[in-house]
Amino acid sequence: MPQKFHLTLLIHAHQPCGNFEHVLEKAYDSSYLPFIEHLEGHPRVRLGLHYSGPLLTWIEKHRPQYFARIKKLVQGGQVELVGGGFYEPILVSIPFEDQREQISRLAAYLEKHFGRVPSGAWLAERVWEPQLPTALAAANVAYTLVDDMHFLSAGFEPEELFGAYIAEDRGKTVWLYPGQKVLRYLIPFGKVEDVIAYLRDAASIHPGGVAAMGDDMEKFGVWPGTHEHCYKDGWLSDFFTALEENADWLAVSTPGEYLETRAPLGRADLPTASYTEMMEWALPTRVRQRYHEVLKEFSARPEILSFLRGGSWRGFFRKYPESNLLHKKMLRVSARIAAAPARHDDRKAADELLQARDLLMRAQCNDAYWHGIFGGIYAPHLRTDPWRNLIRAEAIADRQTPGALVARVELLDYDADGTNELLFTSLEAQALVKPSDGGTIAALDFRPAAATLVNSIRRRPEAYHTRLREAAGKPATGAVASIHEQTRVKEPGLERFLRYDRWPRHAFRVMIFDPARTQADYEALELREAVGFASGAFTVKSSAPYEAELFRTDSLTLQGKNPSAG
Repeated sequence: MPQKFHLTLLIHAHQPCGNFEHVLEKAYDSSYLPFIEHLEGHPRVRLGLHYSGPLLTWIEKHRPQYFARIKKLVQGGQVELVGGGFYEPILVSIPFEDQREQISRLAAYLEKHFGRVPSGAWLAERVWEPQLPTALAAANVAYTLVDDMHFLSAGFEPEELFGAYIAEDRGKTVWLYPGQKVLRYLIPFGKVEDVIAYLRDAASIHPGGVAAMGDDMEKFGVWPGTHEHCYKDGWLSDFFTALEENADWLAVSTPGEYLETRAPLGRADLPTASYTEMMEWALPTRVRQRYHEVLKEFSARPEILSFLRGGSWRGFFRKYPESNLLHKKMLRVSARIAAAPARHDDRKAADELLQARDLLMRAQCNDAYWHGIFGGIYAPHLRTDPWRNLIRAEAIADRQTPGALVARVELLDYDADGTNELLFTSLEAQALVKPSDGGTIAALDFRPAAATLVNSIRRRPEAYHTRLREAAGKPATGAVASIHEQTRVKEPGLERFLRYDRWPRHAFRVMIFDPARTQADYEALELREAVGFASGAFTVKSSAPYEAELFRTDSLTLQGKNPSAG
């Protein structure tokens, strides 16, 4: 008798730190609750569930009865809870010790509330880099899931993706599941019979093998049109029923359960990668547009597509300097907290440092550092939350560090762009001045209120703006599709308001322009300001804790004249 084929599902639920209360309430009612209700009705369907820390703490406070339902499913063996970074950081973007603490925090939380220590970890946005096995092993993580694209980029053949592999870094290992893109798009957007047909075909070729799929729970109710599709139209119930009806050849296993009885298929030395869409989003806009056209050109050539890759997640730091600045602030605060002297004899001081660590961990939540389909870095409330937490955490570290409360000015390459900035710090404020960019203030924090006063993002072209213009006036279709395949706007006519800034939206930029220019010119970004003064490099003549003198000599033309100006 041939071995059963396995399907392992890892469903991930997350809400960003700082998200609106009504968003969490709607997500709970539309997706998180009905998904569990349907799972309870199909006890032979077993799967892995991952909930991020921000979502778990909200549920604990506002919907505690949900925990009892999850715990019952866990105790019955139907659900395996999977760990990860508590505040859903991109692990490769944070310091090693922070990686371990993030993972340990979620593991401890799951053990406290559900009586289980997770063996696996959800990898935020499936962002993988080759050094991760060391970090994951240090945090007692046995396995994680990435995408088939990670494997295909390493030279694996599609038929090799029906098992689990071992990844290694400097002697430390972790199991890897290759999550299959075809299942991500079939579940729940394809027909149930097509999902079963795909699995049956795979089972005939790979008896005893496994097909893995990891994706968002939000696509079962939160994404546009999916609540009606999954629950009112019955897709999810039909899917679970079909899995149970095919139990004679198909075993639906939790991720850890499958690994207990299987040997790895071999090594997987994977390159830096994420899921296909993320690697496209990370590209600079013009390159992304060309890349998208190439993907369309070869869409019917799957043997070619495995050689086509976008950028890496770190590319967002180049694409969005605002993200890079936030990231470097986070790294600086992490280092300052780590360097603060331990005060074991002072309980209040020790508690403050623990609070600073938690604020830092919150600020590592990934959503504000990038942009894809959802708002991300463009969402002011998501951007503000990590800044506020970092300001508070740094203020605590300063209070704990002797001499750090003295007003000071530092000359340093704060944002790691190869040029020096001036960082002014006092008890009340912190300001980052960029002489290389018109002497502007890139960051200005009012520390008593933990408020960032310079927090606007540059308006820049995005690849989907072209599709927005093309979609203007076209009727919407009624089909339910993956959000990656949709072009949606909050209101018609938004394409008429697309404007692109010439400069980063820093404070105190020197704008010298012809006095004949009007308010309409300003709104249309047609001031034709003097470039040298607006964005040129200024020389630092002198600096002190509360002041600095910057200087630039240039020329400008006004009303036909060309006077020298300094």
